[in-house]
Amino acid sequence: MGELLAALCLVAVIEGLFLLLAPQAWKRAAEQLLALPDRQVRMLGAMVLGIGLLALWLVRL
Repeated sequence: MGELLAALCLVAVIEGLFLLLAPQAWKRAAEQLLALPDRQVRMLGAMVLGIGLLALWLVRL
């Protein structure tokens, strides 16, 4: 359980870094996501999820 909480904290740190260092780029990316149909956003989410799981599996070997 502690590892899961640590991972969630790292996600917050990374997202905070993006907002701190490149707020305009973050806003543009959010606008582009809003313009996409739900199906494409879901596909993007599925791809990011898959890449994340693969990376986690490789790191944990």
